[in-house]
Amino acid sequence: MKGVMRFGKKGKLSPRYIGPYRKSKRIDNVAYELELPQELAAVHLVFHISMLKKCMDDQSLIIPTEDIDFKDSLSYEEIPVQILDRQVRKLRTKEVASVKVLWKNQFIEKATWEDEEDMKKIYPHLFECGEIPN
Repeated sequence: MKGVMRFGKKGKLSPRYIGPYRKSKRIDNVAYELELPQELAAVHLVFHISMLKKCMDDQSLIIPTEDIDFKDSLSYEEIPVQILDRQVRKLRTKEVASVKVLWKNQFIEKATWEDEEDMKKIYPHLFECGEIPN
C-alpha cells in the first residue's frame, strides 16, 4: 500500500482536501449535499459538517481533481518526480541512507524523507542520472 493514497488522506495521516465544491442543499442541521464533478461520481454526495472546511487559506492542502486519476476504490497512486536531497544517519552499528522525494501534485515544502534502498527498488529511474544531491 506504500505510495497508494486514500481519498482525503496522504501518507502519514496528514489531512488533504479537494475542492472547493458548492453546497446544493442542507440535509439536516449537521449535513450538506454537495455538487461533485463527474470524476467523483462514486463518492456519496452527503457530508457531515465536520468533514467540510469553510475557508482554505493554505492552497497547498487542496488537490485539483482534474490532475488525479481516481480508481474505483477512490484511491490514487502518488508518483515520485525527483530526488531533492540525500542524508546518511549514523546509528550505533550501521548507517541509514535517506532521500528527500518530491511527489507529483505536491510542493517542495511537502517533500518527504524516504529510505533510499526502498526507493531504489521501487523507482530505479529516479537514480539513473547519477546526480543525487548530498
